Amino acid sequence: MSSPSRKPCARKSPDHKKSSAPAPKLVCVAIVGTGGMANRHAELYAQIPGVQLVGACDVDRARVEAFCTKHGIPATGAYTDLAKLLRDCPCDAVSNVTPDAFHAALSIQLLEAGKHVLCEKPLGLNHAETKRMVAAAQKAGTVAMVNFSYRDWSALQAIAARVHAGEIGELRHVEASYLQTWLSSPIWGDWRTTPAWLWRLSTQHGSKGVLGDVGVHIVDFATFPAGPIKKVFCQLKAFAKAPKNRIGDYPLDANDSAVLNVEFVNGALGIIHTTRWATGHPNRLALRLHGTAGAFSFDSDLGTDTYKACLSADVGIAKWRDIKASPTPHNHTRFIAAIRSGVASQPDFARGSEIQRVLDACFESDATGKPVKI
Repeated sequence: MSSPSRKPCARKSPDHKKSSAPAPKLVCVAIVGTGGMANRHAELYAQIPGVQLVGACDVDRARVEAFCTKHGIPATGAYTDLAKLLRDCPCDAVSNVTPDAFHAALSIQLLEAGKHVLCEKPLGLNHAETKRMVAAAQKAGTVAMVNFSYRDWSALQAIAARVHAGEIGELRHVEASYLQTWLSSPIWGDWRTTPAWLWRLSTQHGSKGVLGDVGVHIVDFATFPAGPIKKVFCQLKAFAKAPKNRIGDYPLDANDSAVLNVEFVNGALGIIHTTRWATGHPNRLALRLHGTAGAFSFDSDLGTDTYKACLSADVGIAKWRDIKASPTPHNHTRFIAAIRSGVASQPDFARGSEIQRVLDACFESDATGKPVKI
């Protein structure tokens, strides 16, 4: 679908330094939803030559105006009505950084307006929603990606490429974990008194628990190199945290811990788990992939651009070697490159929908006490 007619994006004044390289094609971007994560989107776009932030939208007028001031967006680019932004703002692409419940409806609205869309994770609340989003993206013909932000880590990109190249042979066993400590430590603030944390513990406030919040990341993190999941048996648990398991308006019933026993399509078995009770780990992702010809290991506490390998002659003596991964583009760079080239990039909406299908199966498995085929 072609973009509607609109005012051209205003170019910034060119740099007076002469360069033999042609200027990159200008891409004008707006951001919808101007909460905390939106700042990261703005910062990453600002690093990409030829990208200009031209608008932002939020239901809170004061918040969107402050966001525009902070990131150098003209005051005329502050909107509280998405329809008005789509009508008046000269943007080519939009980052959807709204709360999870709005991802599907707003992304589809953006796609139908001919915009390229980078949507925050999770792509939608369930697989049925995400299938509609994939269909809308296919119909629009624009770039539609989901921001699995840990794809930005060069170590994961290197490991995935080497596994896909067959360097560790046939995959046999996978271990993946995402550990956070904010229920056992006030390192990010006191969840007992802060609504920004309390809502994550309450299904009545839209939370899908740790599985929906960060489990979506570790499922993508593990399956990016290991391949798709065939079957999952999942256990979820919300631990008692307060008298009557409630604080004010918040019933604390969303899962705190999730354990997934999985079988991959390639036959490998694995364990994927995540919790908010991981004392000592503010935000740790770990991954081990064991194959018939070697293994790779990653621990974010040790760095996001390094990993370990046990390959070739080292397999016989069980020796691990540290490897430094080469820098790789982050999702926002891939998003803009795809817009400029017309060549699709990952992770796209189809990938986001695939991960949501796994999460839906996890909730079904926990409810029935049985494994679920994907």
